[in-house]
Amino acid sequence: MASAAMDGRVVVITGATGGIGKAAAIALAQQGASVVLVARDMGRGEEVRAAVREATGKEAELLLADLGVQAEVRRLASELLERFPKIHVLLNNAGVVNLKREVTIDGLEATFAVNHLGPFLLTNLLLERLQESAPARIVNVSSDAHTFGALDLDDLQSERRYGVARVYGISKLCNILFTRELSRRLAGSGVTVNSLHPGAVATGLGGNNGPWAKRVLKLLRPFFLTPEKGADTAVYLASSPEVEGVTGEYFVKRKVRRPSNAALDDATAKKLWDASLKLTGLA
Repeated sequence: MASAAMDGRVVVITGATGGIGKAAAIALAQQGASVVLVARDMGRGEEVRAAVREATGKEAELLLADLGVQAEVRRLASELLERFPKIHVLLNNAGVVNLKREVTIDGLEATFAVNHLGPFLLTNLLLERLQESAPARIVNVSSDAHTFGALDLDDLQSERRYGVARVYGISKLCNILFTRELSRRLAGSGVTVNSLHPGAVATGLGGNNGPWAKRVLKLLRPFFLTPEKGADTAVYLASSPEVEGVTGEYFVKRKVRRPSNAALDDATAKKLWDASLKLTGLA
């Protein structure tokens, strides 16, 4: 049912071409938000625009960018700043899982680059606009997979050791550490930032790893949440008055949950922030 809860609010959603991103776009548009879809693929992006239009009667905007390429993230940020005088919500949802170690055009390990450095860079480039638009919210899609691996600040590129679950888990741990450090820096600004675990969701994540991975995902699909259920907590954090002013927390099923001890290490969060500044050229 359509509502006016988000009327006049501009919401930017990365990874919007399917799964959680698509479901969140439709749900937030149904609440009245002006939705900006960020996608890598024009065709899939237009399909989601059509789905938003059909479900809500509203037109979503579409911008293209690969969050694993820092030049594209910078171009995306410039386009957003040029086109939108206000940005009220940034939903960092884009993510990738790679069975084998891959390197981006910037020479960075791809999972870390897309899942952490991409949203880190985009968020920082949009931060002033978000503060100008306060009250505003940043929502980072993490995962309980953050418990899978320990962060090694001396090997952020996983050059010494690569395992798909470990590396993906580390990237999701980085999401939570980033959230905590950013919330500390934004205290009193009117901008909140929270992270969440969406659950095991039937999305296209991991489908880039070839026929074997696609077959496994197909077999597991009946046990996954629907994208709509997986998007529920992200939509809640982006829109609900119940979490107005709540910041720096990790949510599961709309409830605050204590993440792992490693995710609560604020000294490591600060070191990761400093390392990320250097790796994105923001230092």
